Amino acid sequence: MLSSAAHDSRRLPVRIIEVSPRDGLQHEAVFVPTARKIALINALSRTGVAEIEAGSFVSPAAIPQLADSDEVFRAIDRIPGVTYSALVPNERGFERARAAAVKKIAVFTAASDSFAIHNIKATVSESLARFRPIVLAAKRDGMLVRGYISTAVFCPYEGRISPMPVLDVMMRLLDLGVDEVSLGETIGKASPSEIRALLDLLLTRIEPARLSLHVHDTYGMAIANVLTAWWDYGITAFDCSAGGLGGCPYAPGASGNVATEDVVFALKASGALVPVDEKLVVHCAQQLSVLVRHPLNSRFSRIQEDRATQPTVKV
Repeated sequence: MLSSAAHDSRRLPVRIIEVSPRDGLQHEAVFVPTARKIALINALSRTGVAEIEAGSFVSPAAIPQLADSDEVFRAIDRIPGVTYSALVPNERGFERARAAAVKKIAVFTAASDSFAIHNIKATVSESLARFRPIVLAAKRDGMLVRGYISTAVFCPYEGRISPMPVLDVMMRLLDLGVDEVSLGETIGKASPSEIRALLDLLLTRIEPARLSLHVHDTYGMAIANVLTAWWDYGITAFDCSAGGLGGCPYAPGASGNVATEDVVFALKASGALVPVDEKLVVHCAQQLSVLVRHPLNSRFSRIQEDRATQPTVKV
């Protein structure tokens, strides 16, 4: 049943967190030149998205694609009203982020130890201990902090994850002082009923405004899960990637993130207030396709391209 708080949240504008410059690009084989990344972020800034995850301050040896995040953050046009965030894995990364004038950081853990060990070479508990000084330093400096929880429904190594361990990790992140939590449906297998089971529990301990949903579209369930979270629970923040770019090498078989333009279209068609121009996002997705040299996964973009190439027929 929709709570009064969720009903009120549903009247709020939806916040789209665009993750293609970080989560989308990070595992692409073709290096995207720094100037092209900057141009992409500047173009995304003008689509109406609320936040852009513009880079990651991980070791350049670990993710060469994002080795230039320092330069990217110093050169982008920071549009008023748009938040530019970055993933920060450790204290060294935090120092780099602070030097680049990043105002919002994200730390990254999971609901399953197996995935955390494969992804960040630490158990969940070890990762949270690693994040404590980072979060404390960020709050001291007036930064906002997001906490990612991957494998919030399914893990590629452990299978179905019950909501209870997700709740435990969420509460530990909140105890550290994070401002918001992003729930990662990492392998794109969850159904709306499983999203409901998760949110039924989590929303007993956190308000909808502090949660976002980060879904993948491997099994074609992403849009249904987004609409369930928004309509039934009043979740108004969603992580998306222009063109559906992305994926994770530690989640075998998982496809990319849900496409930003598909999410925006579906939410608007369902009555949500979404201050994003999905056609401008399509132009950004087309840029991405050229940069990474392979087709992307977006239904809305394909429809727009098909219409553009259709001959005009007079009746």
